Amino acid sequence: MDLKQLEYFLAVAEEKQVTAAAKRLFVAQPPLSYQLKQLEKELDTKLFIRGSHGVELTDAGKELQGYAEEIVSLAQKAKNQVSKTEKGELGSIRIGSASSSVGELPSARFQELKQFYPDIAFDIFEDNTYGIIDGIRSGKIDLGIVRTPFDHTGLDYKELTTEQMVAVTSDQSILKKERLTLNDLTNEPLIIYRRFESIFNASFAHMGSRPFYAVKCDDSRTAILWAKQGMGLALVPEAIASLYANEEYLPITHSSWQTHLQLIWRKEKLSPLIARVIDLF
Repeated sequence: MDLKQLEYFLAVAEEKQVTAAAKRLFVAQPPLSYQLKQLEKELDTKLFIRGSHGVELTDAGKELQGYAEEIVSLAQKAKNQVSKTEKGELGSIRIGSASSSVGELPSARFQELKQFYPDIAFDIFEDNTYGIIDGIRSGKIDLGIVRTPFDHTGLDYKELTTEQMVAVTSDQSILKKERLTLNDLTNEPLIIYRRFESIFNASFAHMGSRPFYAVKCDDSRTAILWAKQGMGLALVPEAIASLYANEEYLPITHSSWQTHLQLIWRKEKLSPLIARVIDLF
């Protein structure tokens, strides 16, 4: 018993005529009749009562009809779902989102994707950049939105944004200035996101000075919180400051203090769905 036989059986059951069913299926009548006989032979039962005005289902035929409808419907659904998956129109996207990836998730890009492909699901993992990278490398996560700097070994990426570092402070005398230089920061207590420490150290060393880090932490939002309590100047990406610092921040005049948001994925053959999402960016 194969799918074609069940499709032929259903056509005859619905048309109640072999000739009409053959026309509907675009096949000749002899092959259709042969397939029906093979089906009856395999099931060892008669499925149709043949009369002068057409055919009627036997009790066994009526029993088979329900199962055949389910099987054919399920087969068609499987075919459609497999086709959608192959075209990148179906599946689950596992995305890692660093806390500093504000504005990128969710975005209009994903709304558009969901509008055209409603069967796509999103599985979001929130962690710091290093946690997201570990998830990418282990295969737990498909795509990640993370912030530089980090080791790109084994990863492909697309750059999403470029931002300057800014200084967040609650000190109103400092906020009266238009911008700050590295010289302005030399004698100030600084609050830093630990991952940027090597960049800051190199810049200050080039000037021949040594900064005082009053607080080191692992999240820019934490750095801003301490700055609001008067513990020092928090050096954070501008996008984070604009979201959490209530405009109490100043740009820093130092071109090398830049950070980037990047979309990353493991260097390997991509599924059509993941490739489609990458193309959105």
